[in-house]
Amino acid sequence: MSFYQSPKKMSAFEAKFEAQKIAFAPVSFQVARCLSQFGILTKVDDTGDEGISLIQLIQHVELSEYAIHVLLDMGLSMGIFWCKDDRYRLDKTGYFLLHDDMASKNLNFIHDVCYQGLFDLDDSLKQGKAIGLKHFGDWDTIYPGLSQLPEQTKKSWFEFDHYYSDHAFDSLLPLIFKSQPAHIIDVGGNTGKWAFACTRYNKNVNVTIMDLPGQLAVAMKNAQACLVADRVHPFETDLLDSNKPFYQGGDVYWMSQFLDCFSKQQIVTILKRTVAAMKPDSELCILETYWDRQPHEAGAYCVNATSLYFTAIANGNSRMYHSKDMLNMIIDAGLYVDEDIDNIGLGHTLLRCKLKPMN
Repeated sequence: MSFYQSPKKMSAFEAKFEAQKIAFAPVSFQVARCLSQFGILTKVDDTGDEGISLIQLIQHVELSEYAIHVLLDMGLSMGIFWCKDDRYRLDKTGYFLLHDDMASKNLNFIHDVCYQGLFDLDDSLKQGKAIGLKHFGDWDTIYPGLSQLPEQTKKSWFEFDHYYSDHAFDSLLPLIFKSQPAHIIDVGGNTGKWAFACTRYNKNVNVTIMDLPGQLAVAMKNAQACLVADRVHPFETDLLDSNKPFYQGGDVYWMSQFLDCFSKQQIVTILKRTVAAMKPDSELCILETYWDRQPHEAGAYCVNATSLYFTAIANGNSRMYHSKDMLNMIIDAGLYVDEDIDNIGLGHTLLRCKLKPMN
């Protein structure tokens, strides 16, 4: 990691401008969303180098001249557009806001899942609870309520979650199957996308999904639709309740974008329960995005920002971790890292863990 280790090289004037951007950041966010929602970005993009005038935009966008004009003006200040001879053209930031899938998924996730709840960030920080979750339901954490979220919120949550993991699948599957597992335990499998990817990759493997009842119901419905219900099996449990069962004797225990949903103490508890369930030759494969392992500063920015979703919305006590913290928790639980692979997909790290040898 080459960033965050020295002061930013900018003048005092530039730094002051950055401070103003932070102060007005909610305005910028909503303007960007509205430019997309009302089709203004698309219309300006369609005109290419020729550009489009305000008068022409009024004919194509179902907003008043006033509404379009205030959005365009702020779009200029945000670097979304540039304007010459009264004709607006898409600038580079606007291009990626319109065409980049990551920007689209991130924006929808922040608006539909996080925006209202982040207003309660201060109380969440003070109380160690996800106070912002009250906007969706009366749950202590978001996970039991995922299947009950409003449809648009649920869509944005899963699209955000799957976008990052899906990009890692192609490079991950050969790594996971090099040990030729016959039975994979997908811990916290959500809708079952990883389980189904495994069954497509290997025609003999069985996958057991360990999760809460709501997620398992969705996963097994999807398994039926994918015609793999004979090889994908549900295992209902609550991983934080030591009185609930934990699947014993799997060849590979798989945790993808899962441990970031828990506090440090909870992670060690879950890992110790996994250790107790593993066979001597079992493997635990952990896939996470660590902010210190990102190849580019943009990745670290997104990962660190995601931590505050956990603070205000998801549970109030988890985060996207520094890799050193995760490695220490793995050791504390009685495991060692046999393989450590960075730069998978869009910035994931795979930690292949095994039981510490008995003395």
